[in-house]
Amino acid sequence: MAKITGVILAGGQGRRMGGVDKGLRELRGKPMIEWVLERFAPQVDAVLINANQNLERYARFGHPVVTDEIGGYAGPLAGLHCALRAARHPRVATVPCDSPFLPEDLVARLDTALQAGHAQLAVARTGNQPHPVFCLCWRDVLPHLTQFLADGGRKIDAWYATLRVVEVAFDDEADAFSNINTPEELSAFENAR
Repeated sequence: MAKITGVILAGGQGRRMGGVDKGLRELRGKPMIEWVLERFAPQVDAVLINANQNLERYARFGHPVVTDEIGGYAGPLAGLHCALRAARHPRVATVPCDSPFLPEDLVARLDTALQAGHAQLAVARTGNQPHPVFCLCWRDVLPHLTQFLADGGRKIDAWYATLRVVEVAFDDEADAFSNINTPEELSAFENAR
């Protein structure tokens, strides 16, 4: 089996969190990225953290930190782009830093569908809602993504529309994709023990 590099996307500005780096916000006594690492790292062969601020703090989690090559906080595609360039394995899986309860079988299920569907990219879905930052793709999509970004593309769903994509149903684990974007959502998760 081809190995997989996992990437935690923590490169945003955290605007809805009040300009605070979401991955470093504490949830139940530890940074959100630590919760993500606990679930995600066992599913992949190597981990990268995509961040554009607080690089030293992210480096303390013991994994290489990679920054966007496209300036201006260009979104998750910029994070995927730099991760594809840095990855040493043929496949790359991504998850956001603000979904601390992601499925423990995420990568295995995405991989099964990717292989069976002869797809370039597999993405998680609950109901009719795809979760585009929970994906697994082949590293060889990098030139295509590089061109898309060079042409000014930034929308993840617009890029996906140009690929052979398979959506993978996770209706049995819908709550696992809950993400924490605001102080109010963080408080709700803190209080839901």
